[in-house]
Amino acid sequence: MTRKNSNSEKTADVVLIGAGIMSATLGVLLKELQPDITIEIFERLDVAAAESSDAWNNAGTGHSAFCELNYTPQLADGSVKTAKAIEIAESFEVSKQFWSFLVNNNLVGSPETFIKSIPHVSFVWGEKNVAFLRERFDRLQDNLLFEGMRYSEDPEQLKKWMPLVMDQRDPNEKVAATRMTMGTDVNFGALTRMMFNTLQKMEGVNMHFSHDVKKLKQKDGLWEVKVKNTATGDKRVVKAKFVFIGAGGGSMPLLEKSGIPEGKGFGGFPVSGQWLKCINPDVIAQHDAKVYGKASVGAPPMSVPHLDTRMIDGKKALLFGPYAGFSTRFLKNGSLMDLPMSIKVNNIRPMISAGLDNLPLTKYLINQVRQSPEDRMTALREYLPTAKMEDWELETAGQRVQVIKKDEEHGGILEFGTEVVTAADGSIAALLGASPGASTAVSIMITLMERCFADQVKSKEWQKKLSAMIPSYGHALSKNIKMTEEIRSNTTKTLNLRAAE
Repeated sequence: MTRKNSNSEKTADVVLIGAGIMSATLGVLLKELQPDITIEIFERLDVAAAESSDAWNNAGTGHSAFCELNYTPQLADGSVKTAKAIEIAESFEVSKQFWSFLVNNNLVGSPETFIKSIPHVSFVWGEKNVAFLRERFDRLQDNLLFEGMRYSEDPEQLKKWMPLVMDQRDPNEKVAATRMTMGTDVNFGALTRMMFNTLQKMEGVNMHFSHDVKKLKQKDGLWEVKVKNTATGDKRVVKAKFVFIGAGGGSMPLLEKSGIPEGKGFGGFPVSGQWLKCINPDVIAQHDAKVYGKASVGAPPMSVPHLDTRMIDGKKALLFGPYAGFSTRFLKNGSLMDLPMSIKVNNIRPMISAGLDNLPLTKYLINQVRQSPEDRMTALREYLPTAKMEDWELETAGQRVQVIKKDEEHGGILEFGTEVVTAADGSIAALLGASPGASTAVSIMITLMERCFADQVKSKEWQKKLSAMIPSYGHALSKNIKMTEEIRSNTTKTLNLRAAE
């Protein structure tokens, strides 16, 4: 039976595509700033936060740059760059302020349902890596956002910080670690679903699950968004003044469908992932930290190995990985044709150039795909010498699509991070890329609003409301000791977190 297309049209101020942490954050921000704004939300799956925002799909941590070594690259002369780490640490403080506002205004449930204190530890071994970590620590001490970080090369001290990691380790091995007690674990899936639950209760907001966006076309100053109800087959058009494409890996094809000049030349390189999940409660109970190491040569940033304590669905979990892989899908629930269908005349050169410039990454991914269970256990035992195969099982993680963009010098470059693409008229924006995305969602969405809602953001009304939601708005925390101490004290109390030592 063929279903007829629905001829009904609806006009909204905003259309949000994708029910992940980015759309949820933008939706709540806009409703708080302008209560009468109308929003239509479309999600292709039947639940919110089922892709990259879900805790099992890699985003279940608080990327604050306390322990992630890939945010502080080492240069050829041995020096360490800290600018990226400082930027991410500051963005995470912005996120905590916004989440505190949500808690204080009963817009989400108790903070324990989505954020908990967990020490963030960087751990390395070998003379060269120890020298790197020592230099990293010394450089970060120059910035107040990293106040409270501790460094040690003493195996006895490290045993107190991470007993499982140090158990039965070679006593002659040179080791070092840094530790931040004010690190956190964030369940972005839980946080996202709570924000959408709040949004759905607000006047002027409609949420549509099992709705796939098929076409995007700008006409007479409005975007015509053609959507299909995958459950019934019905199709309809929604007109909107502004469209946000926050569909994770699915953003790339939708950006291409929009046809905006700013979206041309972008490509996507998908990277899949897997975790080893501990199923032995006794082992899980003995580890209480996020322990990050150094990535292998050629490894993408999201594949930095870590032994990760998390809280998922109210239970303590222990994961190791992620192990990277390759799939042509742009989403965990996507199609094998996602990558081939994304290749267009305007992006084929950047994609080929980026591929040729990143042959070590290709080799790394091939080796990861070919790994046996024994190979995975060998990697785990570098962090957990006493690991037993029967205590761990393989869990599929989410998809990440790294951004490929045009570059005059190289033709195309592979970007690791997030990229906000906006039309010149500010009527549409798309978020591309991956880590540290979720942890910096609030800062990213504020930047988006400054581009696409420029006049409103500059108004006294919005400025006042933004400052109420994010007290540090317009200020650099990394340069303001008094403000940083006050804000951290407030967010720590509101979110029931542990203060720095």
